[in-house]
Parts: sequence; structure tokens; C-alpha cells
Amino acid sequence: MQNSAMSSRPILALLLGGLLLTASCIGGSRSAAAFGMGGFGHMGGFGGRPMPGGGAMAGPSPGGGGLVGRSPGGNGWPSRHPPIVGGGGGPVGPGNSGGNRNNGGGGAPQQGNQNFIPNEIITAFAPNATPQAIALIARQYELTQLDSQSFPLLGTSLYRWRLGGGRTVANTVRALGGERIVASVQPNYVFTLQEETAKIAAAAAGPQGDAAQYVLAKLQSAQAQQIATGKDVLVAVIDSDIDAKHPDLDGTIVKNFDALAGDARPHAHGTSIAGAIAAHGKLLGIAPGAQVLAIHAFDDTPGAARGSSFAIYKSLQWAADNGARVVNMSFAGPADPTLQRLLAAAYDKGIVLVAAAGNGGPKSDPLYPAADPNVIAVTATDGDDHLFPMANRGRYIAVAAPGVDIFALAPGNAYVFTTGTSIAAAHVSGIVALLLEHKPSLKPGDIRAALTATAQPLGPPRPDSDFGAGLVSAYRAVMWLDRSPAAPSEGGAQAKQ
Repeated sequence: MQNSAMSSRPILALLLGGLLLTASCIGGSRSAAAFGMGGFGHMGGFGGRPMPGGGAMAGPSPGGGGLVGRSPGGNGWPSRHPPIVGGGGGPVGPGNSGGNRNNGGGGAPQQGNQNFIPNEIITAFAPNATPQAIALIARQYELTQLDSQSFPLLGTSLYRWRLGGGRTVANTVRALGGERIVASVQPNYVFTLQEETAKIAAAAAGPQGDAAQYVLAKLQSAQAQQIATGKDVLVAVIDSDIDAKHPDLDGTIVKNFDALAGDARPHAHGTSIAGAIAAHGKLLGIAPGAQVLAIHAFDDTPGAARGSSFAIYKSLQWAADNGARVVNMSFAGPADPTLQRLLAAAYDKGIVLVAAAGNGGPKSDPLYPAADPNVIAVTATDGDDHLFPMANRGRYIAVAAPGVDIFALAPGNAYVFTTGTSIAAAHVSGIVALLLEHKPSLKPGDIRAALTATAQPLGPPRPDSDFGAGLVSAYRAVMWLDRSPAAPSEGGAQAKQ
């Protein structure tokens, strides 16, 4: 009897252990289900913080994206993505603190300070999804299709929907994430142009390069333009509408694209950015020989022109389709996983991507697309090489360029003084055009290497300098190409960072 009891103890122990293990697994399943994805195995193990207004969400992972990576050997869209809600970069604008200042995510947008359109979502569907199945999903979730387009950069089509029936973005994204034919679903994020101030200026007089353009001396533009002017290099400007009739832009705008499909009125921001790159009249751009692909993706709201994810997607695809060598993005917003994939695809095609670091201030979370590793992030300095106080900070800053009290073009043959990281980014895009004319075979990694290797260090030498590598020089960068072997062009982490 004693032997029998002793022999049963191991059996009881095993049974008890099994019960505990079962309970643990059930508890784990409930935790995963709390992410609104039916458990980690169902949706790939992405999680996030609860979102006000219903349910939970998956957020972009550090580095600016929550999507699954590319399938081996191709650029196609993976067959399945987790649902995505919330911006990795936090709200757009100053005063947003407490985030990661490296390339990487914050989290959910806060209720009342949303950084996405509150009644729209964007989806992609599995390759085998039929039109009938997509229509059924639309009826089931009370979705009204607003737009759709094929995106060869991604190898898929994207759809923009309006929500009906009082549904919230968070709940709809969570629910659609469980549908087998839905490959990805996310909000339609909001981005803003990064201009802090604009003051009317008197019309410039005299020869090209007005004396008020201190930027020309700072960047040694005159010396660089003895070697290259950016002749015939295509620079896409994704911005508000550009005044192509401004005399300083005569013949510069070679193609136009309206991503908003609405009434377009020339806007000060887009006009100033195009002029900083390629003006050749009373004012002189950094690359006066460059050709501009004008893309209207932002509205004409005074002081805070806005654009959406979907408009920016269409703009990037059009720029790639029309042979852009450089894309200037003087706007900022939250981390957008689909935008991340488009930027990576554009980089792989050899397109140089330049963006404003953002005007969110020193406590802002990283803003995108500048914080994307495929993008050259530009901060702004003044005439005394001091940092623009409202510029974003972080290790993703690549270089600095003048961006305070810049004499710039405005619609109606006018001129303004403008300030912000927007105009600083445009100056760097102009330098990129010079480099590409001088050596057309350069890859994005080569361009970054030339800019950072020849920048003048500002501030204390440290890896996370607020100035990045320092103040760029058009002349030194162009000359560097002839003195050094080409930098690595494969665009690995070191080249991108």
C-alpha cells in the first residue's frame, strides 16, 4: 500500500503540472486576444497600447513600421499584414514629449489630438481577393470607397474608404484585421508642411542672387555652380501647389500632378520650396538648372497646410513613374507603415529621398518621413549657424542647412522671408541635384556619404548631435566626388544611417 501511494505521487505531480500549464496557456491566449487580433499566432504577434474609443491596436515597430518585411527575393506585398492603428511619431507639432528620439515609434494617437483622418481607412487585399469579396467586405463594414490605385512600387493596389454607421477607425481596423482577405489596414494619417513663419518681403532687385540670400554664401553655391547647376536633373517636390508662372521659375516646372484632384491655388509653401531648389531669376536656387516635377498633395490652409497618407502614396508613385532622381518632402507626420514600404522601394530604385526634420521642438517624438532610415533628414540653422529652436532633435538628423529668415519666392511674383526645416530640406535637395548632374551614376548611399563627409561640424562632437553631421556645403560635396572613391551604394544600415 505504501509502495502504491508512493508510486502514484509522480503521476499526481504530472497531472497537476499539466493543469497548471493548461491554465497558463489559456491565460496567454486571453492576453493575446486583448490585442484584438485573435491571439499572436493568428496575426503575427504585433501588439500595441489600448486606444480610446474601443479596442486595441497594433502600432509600428521601432524604425518606423509595423508591417511584415518583404518576402525573400522580391518587392511584392506580403500576403498578410497585421492591422495598424496609431502613429509611431506621436502628434504632429510642438509640445509632444516623452518619446524615443531615435528612428522609432511612439505609440497610439491620443483622443482629441488625432493624427489621422477620423472617418477614413486604407486597405490592401490579398492577391486572390475577388471584386465580389471586396464588395461584400465593404457592405458588411459600411465602407464607401473613395479612391483606389495600383502601386507598382508595392506590387499591390490600395483602397481608401470612408467609414459609415458611426464606426471608429480603431474598431474598424481591429475588426478588418481579422478578415482573411485583408492584407493590411491602417488609418489615413495626416501630415503638415513644416514652415514656421513667412513674412512678406520687398521685391528683390538687381542680378541673380539677391544680397538677402545669405544661404548662397553659407553653402558655397556660387563655387559649386561653376561645376554643376543640376542641369536636367528631375526633382519631385511633394507639396502644396506651386506658382509655375512666377518669373523666377520660368521653364523650371516640366510636369504637374494633382494628387488631390481638386481646385489648386498656388501656395506660398510649395512655391518657396521650388524656388529654393531651382529659382533662376532675381533669386537663385541651389540648382538653377534642375527641372521640377510639381506634385500637389497638400491643401492651401494658411499656416498649416495638410496632406494625407493616400495623397503622399500617389505622389511617390507618380514621381517614380516619371523618372524623379530626387524627391523633396518638406512635411512631417506620424510613422506610416505603408509609406515606409514605399520609401524603401523608391530608395531601391535609386531615388534620393530628402525630408524636413520637423518643427516639433526639442521634446518632439521623431517625425516622418524624415526619421525613416531611407531618408536624408535635414534640420535648420540661422545665419550665425545656430540651430532653429523649434527644430526636431534626434539621431535620425543627417545634416543641417540654412532655414531661418530665408529670402524665398511666393505666388503672384512676390517674395517672402520664411523659416523652418522645410526650406532647409529644399536647399539640400538642390545640392543633391548638383551631385547627380556631376556624377549621374550615384546611388542614394553615395549621396548621403558625400553630404555627411563634407559637412562642417557644428556643436559638440557626438553621435546624436542636433546638427547631424553638420552644415552642408554644395562646393565641398561636389569636389569630394572627384577626390574620393564612390561610397558604398548598396544602401545598407550604415549607408542609410
